[in-house]
Amino acid sequence: MSANEQIGQMVKDNDVVLFMKGTPVFPQCGFSSLVVQVLSHLGAEFHAVNVLEDPEIRQGVKDYSNWPTIPQLYIKGEFVGGCDIIKEMFQTGELAEEFKKAGVALQS
Repeated sequence: MSANEQIGQMVKDNDVVLFMKGTPVFPQCGFSSLVVQVLSHLGAEFHAVNVLEDPEIRQGVKDYSNWPTIPQLYIKGEFVGGCDIIKEMFQTGELAEEFKKAGVALQS
């Protein structure tokens, strides 16, 4: 299975997917850490993919989304954005609204 197919499968099989550097418990970059904090604050359950474990996935996710940076957040198969976009959407309340529109429950 190609990296593109693997990424497509992960995004399809999980309501919320975060492609990040490191893990939620041990993020390997500040941007990934910030997105994990935002998702945790919202009470969003998510599937994390550590792109540092697989160079093909690391490059493949950039090609898949046509977005040059990591982290990348997907909700219900749709690319939402990277760190700056997620941070801004969180601050305006738009991110919680995006979860609601997608039918993804947030834990309170």
